Amino acid sequence: MEKNYFVHPTAVVDEPTEIGENTQIWHFSHVMSGARIGANCIIGQNAFIASGAVLGKNIKIQNNVSIFKGVVLEDDVFCGPSMVFTNVLNPRSFIPRMKETRQTLVRKGSTIGANATIVCGNTIGQYAFIGAGSVVTKDIPDYALVYGNPGKIMGWVCQCAAEITFRSGKSVCKACGKRYKKNKRGVTIIPC
Repeated sequence: MEKNYFVHPTAVVDEPTEIGENTQIWHFSHVMSGARIGANCIIGQNAFIASGAVLGKNIKIQNNVSIFKGVVLEDDVFCGPSMVFTNVLNPRSFIPRMKETRQTLVRKGSTIGANATIVCGNTIGQYAFIGAGSVVTKDIPDYALVYGNPGKIMGWVCQCAAEITFRSGKSVCKACGKRYKKNKRGVTIIPC
């Protein structure tokens, strides 16, 4: 069967794997058998995708990122260079804990900046933006702008990634015109 995706000659893809159409896997990367990668993804140099990892469509994984078992990335997620996912809360080299893996879910359209760390067992909401070097230790709501160690909500972002400001619970993105409302349950887009 003909491959409808690209694998650089220095990359290793163990079989069987699911790799979507037009996906690109670049220099020195390793995809283990049992990994699932959607269509139109770009897996940068020196990336690692473990068995049991699930990647949706249109994902960009920058250089030096490892996606471990238990990590699920929905469509359109961006993972910046050298960002880190964990998968066990209390690892010890002398105690096997792979049966204690906790799922991390990164929802559609989210961005995780360079050198950020995402502690396992948490969910990053749709279109959230995690700043470079941040450490995420809890669930992050949709459209949240998070940075720091530990990561804290410092504002809100549009789907286009421009920062938005709320007045009386409503906001219009100055960059693209999308409209949002904010209440106790969180931020939602207002359909046109």
